[in-house]
Amino acid sequence: MDQPSDRAFGGARAIPWAVGACLLWGSAFGVVKRLLEHAPPLTCAGWRFALAGLLLLPLCLRRKVLRVSLRVHWRLIAAVCFLQTIVLYGTFFLGMNVIAGAQGAVILGSSPLVAALVAHVLIRGDRMTAGKAGTIALGMVGVVILAASSKPWSPAGLKELAGMGLLTVGVLSSALAQVLVARTRHAVQPIALNSLQMGLGGLVLLAVALVIEGPPRAVPPVHFFVELLWLAGVSAAGFSIWFALLRRVKYSYLNMWKFLIPVFGVVLSWLLVPGESPKWETVTGTVFVASAVLLTGLQTARQQRSAAAISQEG
Repeated sequence: MDQPSDRAFGGARAIPWAVGACLLWGSAFGVVKRLLEHAPPLTCAGWRFALAGLLLLPLCLRRKVLRVSLRVHWRLIAAVCFLQTIVLYGTFFLGMNVIAGAQGAVILGSSPLVAALVAHVLIRGDRMTAGKAGTIALGMVGVVILAASSKPWSPAGLKELAGMGLLTVGVLSSALAQVLVARTRHAVQPIALNSLQMGLGGLVLLAVALVIEGPPRAVPPVHFFVELLWLAGVSAAGFSIWFALLRRVKYSYLNMWKFLIPVFGVVLSWLLVPGESPKWETVTGTVFVASAVLLTGLQTARQQRSAAAISQEG
């Protein structure tokens, strides 16, 4: 199996890839909660990403890029590993272990807003515009409605506040990692970068888990390993697609598609979880988020047409 060409991720062809990555990530929320019933959070995170890196390893070995990537780009790989896997998913699993799903959805749903703000500060030419700000606001309204519809709000205790703070740190860390990937673009192949940063990050998380959480006390059931393999595949495929897209698509516009993640999470719950059914609040939130995604696509298409017109005039 060969790595897909970067050209496959450019222009309008980027849209189905972005939607597919968000669909994969949206399927993970319920599975994470199920894993946490049988193993502590850092252990779950470590096994997930060590396995995800291993799944991508054959593709890297065939291309013989691992040795070159580590020798030439080890600083970039180490930085992305720390920010994108160790910090983001260490805080994600710890936070999801102590807060309600609705609260977690609101925080994680804010990632396009954080990405746009980080891009405005750190990436030249990726500035905040009125249209982009309006789209972010529309998507955020939808995310809040979706989260609020899942269960009633209740006063947060100190533990819940700590959990929400952990997820917020993770969202910011992920935004910084993707800025690094976007700014370096063609420095290292996405498959190699993803395999190395996830595999090494997973091993670090497992080492930390062994010190903090101790060795496993019992063997989990069979479905735990099936779901763990699914999450590893989600990570391997989702981030490989996303890193390849970051080489071709403007960072802040690409991250606006992440508003789809909570939508997919809700819809998949309707389909897969017994007793779950659509509510008016959920449908309303989905419409808001879908509208934000549609506007993102229209803005991107208009921007590409303008760039093409300027190029022809030149």
